[in-house]
Amino acid sequence: MKPLRLAMWSGPRNISTAMMRAWENRGDCAVVDEPLYAHYLAHTDRDHPGREEIIAAGETDWRKVATRLTGAVPEGKAIWYQKHMAHHLLPHIGRGWLGELTHGFLIRDPREVLLSYLKSRPSLTAEDIGVVRQLEIFESVQNQSGVTPPVVDAGEFLQAPEPQLRALCERLGVAFTPRMLSWPAGPRASDGIWAPYWYEAVLRSTGFEPYRERERGVPPAFRGLIDEVMPAFEVLYSHRLVC
Repeated sequence: MKPLRLAMWSGPRNISTAMMRAWENRGDCAVVDEPLYAHYLAHTDRDHPGREEIIAAGETDWRKVATRLTGAVPEGKAIWYQKHMAHHLLPHIGRGWLGELTHGFLIRDPREVLLSYLKSRPSLTAEDIGVVRQLEIFESVQNQSGVTPPVVDAGEFLQAPEPQLRALCERLGVAFTPRMLSWPAGPRASDGIWAPYWYEAVLRSTGFEPYRERERGVPPAFRGLIDEVMPAFEVLYSHRLVC
């Protein structure tokens, strides 16, 4: 059978690493963690933790990354889960290779993303929220393939992980397994080199975090930013899996 190469496009401050854990724990699935991150840092001035270490350890040529992601699946696995941050797909990166992958999208309400960011940094941009780039990729692959990719809303997912995973697997044409619902705590060889900076909660986790209501009150200084990105979120949200 032809392997499933699943590119899952997320924004930041989401459940993207926990979702990667779920797929890796299936047993028939290889994973790769943000393979375009080194390229992104090498071509922007973003001062991320471990920046130089990430650039040195990763591949900074997007063409080589694309060739890898569309090539042989590691260990001959049936599924290759490719975790991406949407903003890592910079505008100058070609889009043609995306047609060789199957795509999914993991979204979160931009108001929640904003408030999560503001706990650790004083300012951010629409690019930091990520959802506008997610919509651009969504529409690009939809136009290329003629197929509407599945969209998972993180808030609704955490209220019903098993039904949501079952629905996602059905859309992708793969069997659901309960192994996706829990996993051993601790690091993985597949974790990005940036894990010590970002993955503290995931390293402790043994499953998806329980759902809890999040604050969505937007400070006045950021209402314009939220007004800018909410239309893109609403388009993607309209395509979300409903269980």
